[in-house]
Amino acid sequence: MNSNSEIKSLLQKFVLNECTPEETNEVVAYYKKNKLTDDFPSVEDIQALLIETPKMDRQTADDIFLNILSASKENETTIQIAPERSNFKKYISIAASIVVLLGVGFFYKQSLSTKPVEQKFDFKSSDIVLQLEDGQTQIISENNSAQVKDAKGNIVGNQNGDKIVYDANTGLEKVAYNIIKIPYGKKFQLQLSDGTMVHLNAGTTLKYPVKFIAGENRQVFLNGEAFFDVAKDKKHPFIVNADALNVRVLGTHFNVSNYPEDAATDVVLVEGSVGMYGLNEEFDANKNTVLKPGYKGSFNRENNAISTKAVITDIYTSWINGGLTFRNMTFKNIITKLERRYNVTIVNKNEKLANEKFNASFNDESIEKVMSYFNDIHGINYTIKNNQILIK
Repeated sequence: MNSNSEIKSLLQKFVLNECTPEETNEVVAYYKKNKLTDDFPSVEDIQALLIETPKMDRQTADDIFLNILSASKENETTIQIAPERSNFKKYISIAASIVVLLGVGFFYKQSLSTKPVEQKFDFKSSDIVLQLEDGQTQIISENNSAQVKDAKGNIVGNQNGDKIVYDANTGLEKVAYNIIKIPYGKKFQLQLSDGTMVHLNAGTTLKYPVKFIAGENRQVFLNGEAFFDVAKDKKHPFIVNADALNVRVLGTHFNVSNYPEDAATDVVLVEGSVGMYGLNEEFDANKNTVLKPGYKGSFNRENNAISTKAVITDIYTSWINGGLTFRNMTFKNIITKLERRYNVTIVNKNEKLANEKFNASFNDESIEKVMSYFNDIHGINYTIKNNQILIK
């Protein structure tokens, strides 16, 4: 760690529980070199603590980091550090030592003490669930109309059928997040406070601000698949976080697919331009991947490499209108997507079929029609009973 930016970046990764064993070793070596404590915990102690501590989101980590930094400035005379070090390095060192000495879990668990533990969402349920900032949940029925309220009972938006529209004129002055969870077999739409439209596919969760705050990036967090029609705002970039990938735009139309079974996170650009870059990077248009309309960018999760190629965008956005498309996809992955699309359970006992690859397109077809297609081209033996499909 030879620079201020490296120190800060590594500390924030440490607080977020994102350090590799090698980086954890580097953190420990840095602290011990500065002799910040005589009874500094070992690498094993720290790793055990991190395993036991839930992973926090980046906003929480940044808040903790800034609070510790602020506190250490007030008490800087109580810890002796070599005078030639810059103040910034000194404060970072103090903040880092406080995090470890009191336990990463202490600060994080304190921040969670007033919040209920989030229950794992059952994607095979029939309910669309909206989770508020304080952990409270609301069931969204696509057949109803209702007001959307925050934890204090203030109206922040309105739901009409399969769409929620958030109000841009609420009195919120700091970021408060909602999380919407879409079960298998359903889709949903959001209009965010800036006018951005989001189409959410089945088996998707999206975390997003109830209201975007002036002076801050418009950032949302996606697991699953969504199509974004982003309202233009040159002063406030719109950023989609898809695990280890950030997608940055100012105003455009694009699709992001970030399902766990896929080897890559795919971004397909319909209009405008988008930048793709790693989670811990600062966006640089001269260095990062910038897509042009009609191109797909694929972020390989194994090696963090990004590749691009020209595509027919309709293939990747047809799901919005009921389409279903597979391109060079293994049958085992197709099964997962069929289960998600139709909310069925598929058991495949034909092991030879699992890794065969298929190209297929369907237009709002029933699961019976889809299975009949695979039977016609491959002669598979299957039975459908209730919501269960057995392939022999």
